[in-house]
Amino acid sequence: MQSETRDSETGQADTTGTSVSARPADADGAGRGDAGVAARDTVTIEDLPTANAAVRPRPADAAEAAELLADHDRRGKGYSYASESSVLRTLTGIGSWTRRQVLVRRRNDDCLVAWLTVHDRAAGRTLVDCVIRHDLDPDEAAVLADRLLRAAERYARDIATMRAMRWTLLDSGAYENDTRQQAFLRAAGYGKVRTWLHMSRPVRPEDADLLPPPREGITVRRVRTHDDGLPVADDLQAVHRVLEESFADHFSSYRESFPEFVMRLREDAGHRWDHWWLATIETDEGPLPAGALVSSVVGPDDEGRESSYIDYIGVHRRARGRGVAKSLLHTVVADAAQRGRRGVGLEVDADSPTGADGLYASMGWETVYRTQSWHRDLAL
Repeated sequence: MQSETRDSETGQADTTGTSVSARPADADGAGRGDAGVAARDTVTIEDLPTANAAVRPRPADAAEAAELLADHDRRGKGYSYASESSVLRTLTGIGSWTRRQVLVRRRNDDCLVAWLTVHDRAAGRTLVDCVIRHDLDPDEAAVLADRLLRAAERYARDIATMRAMRWTLLDSGAYENDTRQQAFLRAAGYGKVRTWLHMSRPVRPEDADLLPPPREGITVRRVRTHDDGLPVADDLQAVHRVLEESFADHFSSYRESFPEFVMRLREDAGHRWDHWWLATIETDEGPLPAGALVSSVVGPDDEGRESSYIDYIGVHRRARGRGVAKSLLHTVVADAAQRGRRGVGLEVDADSPTGADGLYASMGWETVYRTQSWHRDLAL
């Protein structure tokens, strides 16, 4: 599927390859000073500066990790939706299951200075995120980034070996204005390969009723659910199949198995089954899947309002040019309006072969900020 950079939802996991147990925190939360670091379950990072200690994450770290991530986001795009609850989910909860991670703390005051995650995204694709405090001395930050990105390479090799792969793609990213992060990645052997536009459209109450319906012959519906609220497998598989085939001719397209796809999206703190849609078109052979859209919940913002976020939208090649994408977009905007959401966000390849950014702009989306994808091929 198409590569994506979902900032503010960074997920992290255990450096051993197994999920981190959610054991109780110390009585006073996180310890302070040398005694606090010494009491933690430490991790070996080669050549880590002696002033720092690498430790495994635990639930008590969520608030401080959220602050670290929020500061990183605000510097990159001006705001952040990172919260303690969303970070907790990916730090030690369901979002940690496919990730290896490590936190770095200063020994003298136990301050959190860095957070590394290596995500087993899919066969042959490993996502790497390295967030380092922005108020560190530049030389200190560069050394720390070097050591952590080296560790990420080792973890990625371990993951690829377990998958019986001979290579993997290291996939990382940076905000367009974050020249420090870009320098870290360049020094570690990554190369910039793409720019992504992060776009947003405000939602008005009248959007719930005034948007045009799908064209004749097109049907858009939510994925069906059973009486217990769980989705019907056939519909989920149809969404996955449409998206896989839709993105086959896009930049950095790669195969992702159905279990990987579903598990990854369920890890997202904003995941909701009733935010999945499937579009069909009428043919001589009956209705055929033509497009799919998967969205999630983001926020709340400073005013307490949530937004919708389009994680994926794809239209099968056999149905392009028939208004399927517009029908899906109108559907998710109307849904957001009905729910009282503030807006709908998405990201798009700045060099999309389908000109998707032009479509979004014509429908009211505006670019808010930009990110970059940085890649490195890693052979075993």
